[in-house]
Amino acid sequence: MKYRRFGRTGLEVSEIVFGGGAVGGIVIDPDDDTKRAAIRNALDGGINWIDTASQYGQGRSEEALGWLLPEIEPEYENTPYLSTKVRLDEDRLDDIRGQIEESLHASLRRLNRESVDLFQLHNEIGPGFRETGLSAAQVMEVADGLEAMRDEGLTKFIGLTALGDASTVSEALSSGRFDSAQVYYNLLNPSAARAMPPAWAGHDFSGTMAACRAQDMAIMGIRIFAASILATDQRHGREAVLTRDTDVEIEMARSRAAFDVLGEDHGTRAQTALRFGLANPDLSCVVVGMAELDHLSQALGAVEMGALPADAIASLEPVWESGFGGVSGTP
Repeated sequence: MKYRRFGRTGLEVSEIVFGGGAVGGIVIDPDDDTKRAAIRNALDGGINWIDTASQYGQGRSEEALGWLLPEIEPEYENTPYLSTKVRLDEDRLDDIRGQIEESLHASLRRLNRESVDLFQLHNEIGPGFRETGLSAAQVMEVADGLEAMRDEGLTKFIGLTALGDASTVSEALSSGRFDSAQVYYNLLNPSAARAMPPAWAGHDFSGTMAACRAQDMAIMGIRIFAASILATDQRHGREAVLTRDTDVEIEMARSRAAFDVLGEDHGTRAQTALRFGLANPDLSCVVVGMAELDHLSQALGAVEMGALPADAIASLEPVWESGFGGVSGTP
């Protein structure tokens, strides 16, 4: 395992983070022995960060970690870092501070912890996939609430999920009040890190990583597999699209266009997609969701292979320039 600097926090974190989300669902859906093996294999592989959220499996992800980690951690010298999130009810934004406090205390009860290492906002900022989203001013109210939780010793660091309107997101990031951001980044949509050609079609996250760098924020890469679409053609029904002007079918077609160029020389499809993320030095880590133990083995194997070679990434330029061969448009 390789480790990277986690922004200005002073932490060194594994290049991949164990994701406890619902799309992969490995700490939500399988039997207890599989859950145990997943955590043990992750820690044995050098992963030192586990990420979850209150809404993952309606609390079941946090609940599973609440008994798994105390059972397993004594076997290891170092305790993994742990992060969770709050999603605000946008019909109750008159009590942002109360919602934050209520959510974190409930998460800590489920996690069987007195504190977490990172507590993050998980709402969209400005209009994004949905027409609604928090305004930049409301995000500053969230920052007040998160800072209060930090002052109480319930979290060490605070962050946000950089989904939604790029300009509003960048305004929030530029406040300097957050230690980290979860940033959407994959080989179908790398717009958070670079300018895209005119024919490319997709939700534009331009400026997001630049805003993080300016504040020395940690950048957690999310959606590296595009909700599993890049990793496999097998659909499980849990795919959730979080960006404008696309859907599962369009993402599948774009994925085929990308892998027609990339071929099979860089590992499995999942490993190729993950190695694309590892090639970006601005990412502090990549959050990886898994449904099976083999998925974790593939992720660890991708880290051993290292970053996707520059010539492979360069081969994607014509694909982006052609708009994935014309696969674009609003579904």
